[in-house]
Amino acid sequence: MSEIKSFSPYFDGTVETIKSIQRDDGGIPWFKDGVLDPWNHLEAVMAVNLCGEKETVRRGFDYLFNTQLEDGSWWGQLGSAVPLDDALMHFSSEGMDSGTRTRDTNFAAYIATAVWHDYLLSKNLDFTKTAWPYVKKAISFTLSLQTEEGDIRWAAETETTPENDALVTGCCSIYKSLASALKLAELANFDSDAERLINDWSDARDKLGDALINKPHRFDRHWAPKDNFSMDWYYPVLTGVLQGEAAQKRLDDKWDVFVMEGFGCKCVSEEPWVTVAETAELVMALMKAGRETKAAEILSWLDKYRDEDGGYWMGYQTEQQINWPLEKPPWTSGAVILATDAVLNLSPAAKLFRE
Repeated sequence: MSEIKSFSPYFDGTVETIKSIQRDDGGIPWFKDGVLDPWNHLEAVMAVNLCGEKETVRRGFDYLFNTQLEDGSWWGQLGSAVPLDDALMHFSSEGMDSGTRTRDTNFAAYIATAVWHDYLLSKNLDFTKTAWPYVKKAISFTLSLQTEEGDIRWAAETETTPENDALVTGCCSIYKSLASALKLAELANFDSDAERLINDWSDARDKLGDALINKPHRFDRHWAPKDNFSMDWYYPVLTGVLQGEAAQKRLDDKWDVFVMEGFGCKCVSEEPWVTVAETAELVMALMKAGRETKAAEILSWLDKYRDEDGGYWMGYQTEQQINWPLEKPPWTSGAVILATDAVLNLSPAAKLFRE
């Protein structure tokens, strides 16, 4: 990978591809005029924040402030940039219809991570105070769906989301977001509820961590197990659920299942398809686990998936030797920027995905 001393000018084109997709209302969908969910929206917002695009960031946060529902959630959509090719990838179509709207707990909680990331980057307490009420409501919504066993329901129940179940990857991401929410609560001396929230959120995070480590039966109860997805493999390390020897063992156990040498991290174990966002997240998980040399090596593999305009293709089908699908989602480019920060330690916010 080319040596990068700062985010600019190396990522200038990458940032422009993200900005070109942002809607007039500030939302950043998966692709032009496509589906939008708060998590992937925020991944792109955090990335352009690292690159100094303050107006894009402001509009991105304003979009969430303006669209948060009364219960603290947001409507999101599950979908894909292109129809899934069953001959290439044997995904279940369940939940992949772009018309399926959800109020996802993980999507909601991620605003805490993005706001804490902004504070690490800018130390702008005024913005943190502005964002705090939205973070509070989002975390309240998420934790309202935590069970006595500690796991958190994947989404609020609607006609299209009836399954009362929990996802490993989603709950790991919530675990990370709760850590960020607690950091924000420690800053919130202007809020008389902050001390109580710190206690409540800490207890909830401990219960969630215990479920993820010790209660595997609480996940994937009503649908096929998702352990063939690489995210279920590395997310416990990426988000700090597993640390030390446990994190090392987790990475080693399925390394040969998911990592294609020289290409990247597969999306699912059974297909010869590496995805750039998952590879970038694996890079950050390796940094968390102290495998810095391997993280830098795998980050260097992503250069080949960079288009001439600076955007990154979603993935690469290694047998057919083609970029597939022919989409460059903003969250994919965003994940590469965040991974670059984690490896090269370019900003004060790098420690969010390093430590």
